[in-house]
Amino acid sequence: MKTPKTLFLAWQDPESRSWFPIGRLTFDGARYKFVYTQGVKEAQQMCSFSPLSSFPHLEKVYTSTHLFSVFSNRLMSPSRPDYAKFLEWLNISDYKDDPLAILARSGGKRETDSLTVFPCPEPDAAGKYHLHFFAHGLRYLPESAIERINRLELGEQLWLAHEFQNPHDSQALTLHTEDHYIVGYCPRYLRSEVFELLCQDPSSVDLRVERVNLPPTPLQFRLLCNITAQCKDDFRPFSSPVYQPLIEEDVATPSLISPS
Repeated sequence: MKTPKTLFLAWQDPESRSWFPIGRLTFDGARYKFVYTQGVKEAQQMCSFSPLSSFPHLEKVYTSTHLFSVFSNRLMSPSRPDYAKFLEWLNISDYKDDPLAILARSGGKRETDSLTVFPCPEPDAAGKYHLHFFAHGLRYLPESAIERINRLELGEQLWLAHEFQNPHDSQALTLHTEDHYIVGYCPRYLRSEVFELLCQDPSSVDLRVERVNLPPTPLQFRLLCNITAQCKDDFRPFSSPVYQPLIEEDVATPSLISPS
């Protein structure tokens, strides 16, 4: 696993439940930088999104030598007795001191707000991208599906299917086992990327079980998956306009702020 250099921040409208990528966090080894992305315009136009209190100005580049509180508050405290177990759930015990790696794998979701984070992957030496995520929507599955999840094996192959007739979410991507159990849903932020890859070449996408955390692990951390994608035609994940900075970082005047 490589430490991610870029994380995206996404916001969910509490009424429509729609997700929007609104910001991008980068780290160059010395300073953290946050900038709003073009996706914030859609969030404003469609769902009346208001700027975050930590980043009140849309057209500014925020920099800090410490991780901004919007992100650091999403990290579990290492002093908690279950911290080591939490790292095992994420399957990144070797990255206990790397906040970006932990946020990238956990998603940083909190019950008190509508924000989540996810990484922008970089290709490996073979030109392949690796995307890790926890299967979503397990609380909506029947008990038989949860039992099947608990029996999944490391490296077991899974398949993706589009639920066109889902009355609640016509864009849903389900995760299936070879014996036709639905074992979760693909996160919304991955859908457009995965759709494009599948349309290019279905055989280029390989979905596997990375880890199964047995009960009493919370369902949100039960099934960790890994997508490996061989991208063609210069395709790069999360390169569409909504992920681009709202203001050019090279010409903007940075706003140095404290992490609080």
